[in-house]
Amino acid sequence: MLLLYRIFYHSRLGKIRIVFGRLQVLSAAFMAFSHGSNDGQKFIGVFTLALVLGGILPEFNVPFWVILLCAATMGIGTALGGWKIIQTMGIRLTKLEPIHGFSAETSAALVIEAASRFGIPLSTTHTIGTSIMGVGSIQRFSAVRWGVAGEIVTAWVLTFPACGLIAYTVAKLIFYLS
Repeated sequence: MLLLYRIFYHSRLGKIRIVFGRLQVLSAAFMAFSHGSNDGQKFIGVFTLALVLGGILPEFNVPFWVILLCAATMGIGTALGGWKIIQTMGIRLTKLEPIHGFSAETSAALVIEAASRFGIPLSTTHTIGTSIMGVGSIQRFSAVRWGVAGEIVTAWVLTFPACGLIAYTVAKLIFYLS
């Protein structure tokens, strides 16, 4: 963001909005691609492992239909819940102009792609969320609504124990019923 500010320092705001409004289509596509390359791999791996452990697949070999099913599921989930996340991240957390969205999406996508190439699983939501917080704080520190940021981080922290509790309950229930 600082580099973009330096490059476009003398440019008219209207021109910057137009240029980055168009460029943001590319950065959003890059972000979507990186999201699939990292989160998609995790989803496909867990799903295939469940098929192997359940005796449906004889060995850990990812069938093409699993890739298609996981891609469709991620696409549907994003289509159904994506606007709520966009509203929280792009309006409630901090107000983003196209140049800010471009910067946050591009930097987050680069980090996610690098992690994917090294086989490092990470959270796309955490990566884009912190990128948006960084872009917002570059404008001025108070541009980020830190109370909203705290709610987001609290949800991130509580996700792990909540998922563990749900998994434990389902496992106990299955054990009890069998």
